[in-house]
Amino acid sequence: MRRTSMQLAAAVLAGGLTVAACGNGLKLGSAATTSSGRITTTTLTNQVANLSAAYKVIKRKGVNPQRPVGQMPQQVLSWLLTFRIYDKIADQHGIKVTQTQVHSQLASLTQQASQQKLSINDYVAAAGAVPPDLVPQIGRYFVILSALETRLDGGKPPTSQSGQQALQTKVAHQQCLAAKDLGIKVNPQYGALDYATFQVVSVPSKLASAGSAAPSARPSASASTAPRFTPPC
Repeated sequence: MRRTSMQLAAAVLAGGLTVAACGNGLKLGSAATTSSGRITTTTLTNQVANLSAAYKVIKRKGVNPQRPVGQMPQQVLSWLLTFRIYDKIADQHGIKVTQTQVHSQLASLTQQASQQKLSINDYVAAAGAVPPDLVPQIGRYFVILSALETRLDGGKPPTSQSGQQALQTKVAHQQCLAAKDLGIKVNPQYGALDYATFQVVSVPSKLASAGSAAPSARPSASASTAPRFTPPC
């Protein structure tokens, strides 16, 4: 697997707001909406339960999750939106994904997991807060990301730190364009999409209602950087 510009374990902030979904123009029962369809609260609840069950399994094996357990809804929703964003990127760039490619990516992850004496399901749950049910989509995500990076770097992965950072910035810009095109709206109960990290994060209610943007931040910034709630692209 080539070097990827997004870490498997995405950083998210804690907490959430208890605000009615209708206040954000969302249909009742929606965790988030995009132009490609909505993510229902039922889907999110089921996947959070799936992740919670996985955590119980890995804890019995003496493995602790690397992400705060109390942030599971935001973490899972972030992945569900990430998959939508990368599907849009694939459409925009004409990237075709085959099952062979997906299986190859998953085989690479399985090998990494085996080195830790874990199954792939245990590995992605522990490392990246990914529900086991979403493992096939992780494979697809990595296929698209790898293809995008190949196009952006001309098939020559950068070896210098500055080159890698430049590639990450290019990838983040494409993520921004795709997310903007999707018109993503997140139920304020879970927070809002941070365009600095492309994660669902908590926001003060005044920002959630007004849609104000925080100070500009680099697209690949860490969770400690001030979030940005409007697309900078």
